[in-house]
Amino acid sequence: MDVFAQRVRTTWTKRSRGGPAASVRNRVPEAFPWPGEAPLHEVDVDESTGFEPRFKVLDTLDGVTLREAGGSLTVRVELARMSWPRREWRPEPVRLWPGEWLRWQINYRFGSPCACGDQWSYRLETLNLAFGAVPDFAGEPDRRVIERGDLR
Repeated sequence: MDVFAQRVRTTWTKRSRGGPAASVRNRVPEAFPWPGEAPLHEVDVDESTGFEPRFKVLDTLDGVTLREAGGSLTVRVELARMSWPRREWRPEPVRLWPGEWLRWQINYRFGSPCACGDQWSYRLETLNLAFGAVPDFAGEPDRRVIERGDLR
């Protein structure tokens, strides 16, 4: 299977939900330049590091189901465990043909408010996945899924 994937995972807390910190968070790109030969990598962008990207190579792409059949690739992003919002509806898996790529965005809220203060954390995941040669993920994808829910 000839798959190239970049997952951009942006994580923050209440401190970055508004004001200057939110402006920095909102400037995190949906994709970064390809860092080398590895077919799978992740970019962690976290409030605790001032939203500076950290790159790592992956052996597997957890949370993503891939099925190749009949010359095409079917892609489905699985939900993170113990996350909100609850999703009544999920998009269908996306079919890619050789040379096509997908951008799938999904957001989450984790934790819960308690007597000791707001303990929520938030995450936006952007999966850029190509079936075939390494694409320029900075461009416009062939397929796009936006699965962003209300995080209040």
